[in-house]
Amino acid sequence: MIEVHHLNNSRSQRILWLLEELELEYSLVSYQRDAQTNLAPDSLKAIHPLGKSPVVRDGALQLYESGAIVEYILDRYGQGRLAPPRSSPDYLRYLQLLHFAEGSAMTPVLLKLYLTRLAQAAEPLLPRVHSEIENNFGFLNAELGQADYFLGSELTAADVMLSFPVQAIRMLYTLDSFPKLAAWRERVTARPAYARAIERGGPYLY
Repeated sequence: MIEVHHLNNSRSQRILWLLEELELEYSLVSYQRDAQTNLAPDSLKAIHPLGKSPVVRDGALQLYESGAIVEYILDRYGQGRLAPPRSSPDYLRYLQLLHFAEGSAMTPVLLKLYLTRLAQAAEPLLPRVHSEIENNFGFLNAELGQADYFLGSELTAADVMLSFPVQAIRMLYTLDSFPKLAAWRERVTARPAYARAIERGGPYLY
């Protein structure tokens, strides 16, 4: 059985959602952030030297990095679900969006997060960071077009991966400039599998 090492209010919530969408059995090892520092507990470093989450164990195999975990789970257990076939003309677009989540999208998210902690000292940098937020999330907003999900009418793992940066930027910046992303967020969080993942993972700030 897959074992997920899950830190509250973290990227690992996406892995729970993926597993619930696939209706796979899994066990959960939960960790709580420090109430003062918001950092992961030292106990997580016994699983990942950097104290990062998610980490997934499947038998003797241990994996970290959300994108790699998603690809592994779909390759081994997906049975063609939540991803277009590799022969599909949509596959490369799917793959780019899947990795856009932790590549291009998260960079301005993290910059915005750290700058909010600097108060007035951050003001000279904020216009550039806000410009990058507008560029990257404006791109995602346009990529949705008139579709329900990023690959069309059906949810894929690209939607699962993109959920975290979109949810994070909603809190740090708002989605006012990105109405399609706002509607998409409402759509994905209303899915029964998403609700089950929240129930398993515990309260989720995003």
